[in-house]
Amino acid sequence: MNLLFNITHSRFKQLTTSLLNKLLKLKNRHLFIFDIIVFSITPLLALFLRLDGHLDIQVYVSELGIITILFLAVKLIVFWSCGFYKRYWRYASIEELIYISMLMVGAVIIQTILFYVLDNILHPAIDKLPQSLPFIDGLLSCIFIGGLRFSFRVVEKARQRQAVFYPRVRVLIIGAGSAGVSLVQDMQNNPKLGFYPVAFIDDDPQKLNVHIRGLPVVGDRYQIPDIVKSLKIRKVIIAMPTVAGQVIKEIVDICQATGIQTSTLPGIHEILNNRVLVNSIRDVRIEDLLRREPVQIDIERVSQFIKGKTVLITGAGGSIGSEICRQVFKCHPAEMILIGHGENSVFNIQQELEQIIQLRKNNSKLPKNSPHISTFIADIRFRFRLENAFEQFQPDVIFHAAAHKHVPLMELNPPEAITNNVLGTKNLLDLALKYDVKHFVMISTDKAVNPTNVMGASKRVAEMLVLQAARKSGKPYVVVRFGNVLGSRGSVVPTFKRQIAAGGPVTVTHPDISRYFMTIPEAVQLVLQAAVLGRSGEILMLDMGKPVKIVDLAAELIRLSGYEVNKDIDIVFTGVRPGEKLFEELFIAGEEYEATEHEKLLVVKNASGIISDNLSIFVEILCTAAAENDENSILFLLEQIVPSYQPQYLKNDVLSDAYKKGNAITFLNGNILTNVGSQGM
Repeated sequence: MNLLFNITHSRFKQLTTSLLNKLLKLKNRHLFIFDIIVFSITPLLALFLRLDGHLDIQVYVSELGIITILFLAVKLIVFWSCGFYKRYWRYASIEELIYISMLMVGAVIIQTILFYVLDNILHPAIDKLPQSLPFIDGLLSCIFIGGLRFSFRVVEKARQRQAVFYPRVRVLIIGAGSAGVSLVQDMQNNPKLGFYPVAFIDDDPQKLNVHIRGLPVVGDRYQIPDIVKSLKIRKVIIAMPTVAGQVIKEIVDICQATGIQTSTLPGIHEILNNRVLVNSIRDVRIEDLLRREPVQIDIERVSQFIKGKTVLITGAGGSIGSEICRQVFKCHPAEMILIGHGENSVFNIQQELEQIIQLRKNNSKLPKNSPHISTFIADIRFRFRLENAFEQFQPDVIFHAAAHKHVPLMELNPPEAITNNVLGTKNLLDLALKYDVKHFVMISTDKAVNPTNVMGASKRVAEMLVLQAARKSGKPYVVVRFGNVLGSRGSVVPTFKRQIAAGGPVTVTHPDISRYFMTIPEAVQLVLQAAVLGRSGEILMLDMGKPVKIVDLAAELIRLSGYEVNKDIDIVFTGVRPGEKLFEELFIAGEEYEATEHEKLLVVKNASGIISDNLSIFVEILCTAAAENDENSILFLLEQIVPSYQPQYLKNDVLSDAYKKGNAITFLNGNILTNVGSQGM
């Protein structure tokens, strides 16, 4: 008996699988034929239902024939003209259900109008048919054609259940919001990904004991240890991309105390097109713990500002520049010119954007109006090369992110800081004025405020050049200042990670040193908002929140890496480096700060008014000193141009002695320049 049952069950399973496979092989042309059959039957069935089964076909045959042909023609014309037979139904969702319903509503409206015309103008033709027939016919048609198409989705799920068994990890999802639900849906639809969602955790008491996609909400964050143990959880995933970093930190601390593996979805700024998928899951990073409340920007206004324009981005391969590329790309410019000196980094961001363009071409649901991407390998210090780009592309907007930014290295190499940060900016501004560029946005730094290092002083000079160009042209050329960005090249986070990977120690210069930090996407979103709000000759400051102590940052990274501070990995203090401040400052004496339309942005209203008329002369001499590798003259001239800059040392004391005596003569690599120092800045 058991043998007979097994044979029968096996045979039934084979037949079922065969039928399912045949159903999935149906094409839209087969569905078109099915629809013709359905639309030919539904008027008769609708009349049968309307008359409660008391249908004398002989009485209605002629009227029914007219209406059947009419309704069939209307529905096929509506469905065909709206692209209904170009859809792929295996992954049909609520969107397709709404689509079918809207098409059917349109068809029923046309049917009703035609029915009314026939009933009143050609009265004898259909006077026996009930006026509710178009509505009942439409409802039945929607049920039949929708039922068949959604059976594809059901069959696909059935096939997945019959698929090869995949080992799956029991997962607890923290956050029963839209991100958590989308994540669970992706896990359930793709068992081969290896995740088996078991339950939700959520702090909202109204969600407690509610079932979402078949999973219960079993408690809040403080119950995680008990739930992990009782449900035999092997992995916790934090699915809250919009919450503040303090909440993430508390959850991570709770999970680490249980020893459970913890991952997270990235912040909302990092999720491409706001789509939450399993492949978005990653390890918890320091950026997550320092995450602030999501920045609200006027997306529509930013998009309108960039849409249809030719946008040139310098430093396009860098941390900030590449993120500017990503976010500008979403605003549908006509063309993007990616300028950078490092060919590999520019190539990488170009390939990333080109991949999105290709994805859009292959997916009918994604927008098709992608910008044209052009790459231009150039060093901004070479004007002749830049001029070729301006002449060829005629940009409307420039985002200037190219810069040397590493404080200790620039302190050791002042000529590089000047030629790149000052001369490069001057070249761009000269060409922007020559080619009538409408908008210019320069990325600056809080280190330009009362600088104590060459890098900060060089960026302050670059700021002055932008403000001078704005004053000359009257165009909205602006500067945006902000602090350190987490994860950028040369920042402390990658350095700490390398030190931890090597077994330590993690080196911090001073126990009290602190910095302002932002995530790269957050900073760039505010840069784009500043580009919209900024007027001619303004400096805009981003609200960077509260400063973070570097030693605390190092300790958190050690803990996130699974080690204990000063037990597994030591923190060692090495002393403050040349040009380094303990605390970054935000304001310069004489600058007047006001609020803007955006709560996270401040504006320096009088920024261009405090620029000296002698700036061009001093910058020319400064660039000459850099070309001559005259480091002493560079430091001396920076001190004249930027009054708040106090160099910590000179290579020799010739220039400083001459300046202290009040001489009007300075020595520049053996050449005598008269009446420069006496003019002052």
